[in-house]
Amino acid sequence: MSYVLGVDLGTSAVKVSAVDREGNIVAQQSFDYDLSHPKPGYSEQNPEDWVSATTVSIVRLILKDGLKPEEIEGISFSGQMHGLVLLDDKNQVLRPAILWNDTRTTPQTKEIAEKMGQEFINVTRNVALEGFTLPKILWVKENEPEIFSQAKTFVLPKDYVRYRMTGQLAMEYSDAAGTVALDVANKTWSKEVQEAFDLDASFFPELIESIDLAGNISDSYALFSGLTTATKVFGGAADNAAGAIGSGILQPNMVMSSIGTSGVVLKYEDNSNVDYNGRLHFFNHAIPNKFYSMGVTLAAGHSLNWYKHTFAANDDFTEMVSSAAESTVGANGLIFTPYIVGERTPYADGDIRGSFLGVDDTHKKSDFVRSILEGIIFSFKDIFDIYDEVGADFDTVVSIGGGAKSPLWLQIQADIFNKKVVSLKNEQGPGMGAAMIAAVGLGWFDTVQDAAASFISFGKEYLPDPARAAQYETVHNIYKKAYAATAEISHELMNYRRSL
Repeated sequence: MSYVLGVDLGTSAVKVSAVDREGNIVAQQSFDYDLSHPKPGYSEQNPEDWVSATTVSIVRLILKDGLKPEEIEGISFSGQMHGLVLLDDKNQVLRPAILWNDTRTTPQTKEIAEKMGQEFINVTRNVALEGFTLPKILWVKENEPEIFSQAKTFVLPKDYVRYRMTGQLAMEYSDAAGTVALDVANKTWSKEVQEAFDLDASFFPELIESIDLAGNISDSYALFSGLTTATKVFGGAADNAAGAIGSGILQPNMVMSSIGTSGVVLKYEDNSNVDYNGRLHFFNHAIPNKFYSMGVTLAAGHSLNWYKHTFAANDDFTEMVSSAAESTVGANGLIFTPYIVGERTPYADGDIRGSFLGVDDTHKKSDFVRSILEGIIFSFKDIFDIYDEVGADFDTVVSIGGGAKSPLWLQIQADIFNKKVVSLKNEQGPGMGAAMIAAVGLGWFDTVQDAAASFISFGKEYLPDPARAAQYETVHNIYKKAYAATAEISHELMNYRRSL
């Protein structure tokens, strides 16, 4: 037998999946690690924890699940994006990694906008937000100069784990794009960014493709993990790029609708010609010379979890979601805006807050639940509207995450999007995408599209109902007025809370 390992390096845990040549997951192991919040808005991790957790998971696959090391032919990665790992001239970590959900860098995002303006968007294809890597680099440079003076280079989380496995330093394109220091169209580190912020070109690591061989397992890591030095390690991908591959988003006519704690709408892009002018994220894909665009709702599944924890703690989650069927299209005139931790797309506003609008004494619990399900999808439809404005053409939405576990919610998506919606039979997302990258790197398949034919199976199709789709278009047009109508109130309330 032959296997590849897909390492899904998340924010709170790593999950390692062993996958055979037919795309079957034969074993999985995971291991949690801690998240540190030394100050409000700070979010950090010890990179050594990623290495240890990944290694423990691999050891368990060998010892507990009986995988033979010599049968593990390749390894690749899906990695949490944007996290800054600073290394000295001996490739030793200089400080804890600053993660994607760290918000200390607002002054640096303003500095980037003031110094480079539209040129920054033209080159990196993105607006600089607090989550991205470049603002973190500038924060360390400005606030910890003694540490920054020792920094020879930097990598992102999964790149550091790969370095520890192989002894070879590199960064692949899909993660490099998320640093917002990359010239996305030309696939090079941006000289404009380097010059604007006085960053040496030598500070930026070598770039490789996701399917490129990054090295074999080193002698030292073989002793540490039980793997053999014959095992090949491939570049891997940023978690959203790997998730898109693992979800079969491999053609321009397909869009991903992902509902986790946050929500992501992601579209495969055939080339770099389309210009969203920073309204959507635009990154290099894990597929060579391809790209993807995406928008983010910060509190998608989190909104539903918040409601259950606060108002329905004793209810079964599945039954609570199913109760939305007792309501109607538009939740009997009740609208929910899922801005409970701020919003990203299309409103980059950390201080906007959520609302229930239209509440009256006839509304029941089922109406509130349905309004949340609909409100999350309305926020996704706001992202779809940006695609419509530039003439992006797609006909299929692949739903993953929490939104794919409820037939009712899948139908709501089809009706609001007015598109065909499908789920996956074997949803594994980023971990499966990582395994597919390793399989292509090894030559098991020529392309990830070929791998998808063996590794991915689509489930039931949900088609929009024309009458409901028309009703939802009316309600969504009302929903779209909510941000402007509530923004000033939200901002004043946030200022009041800060004054307490």
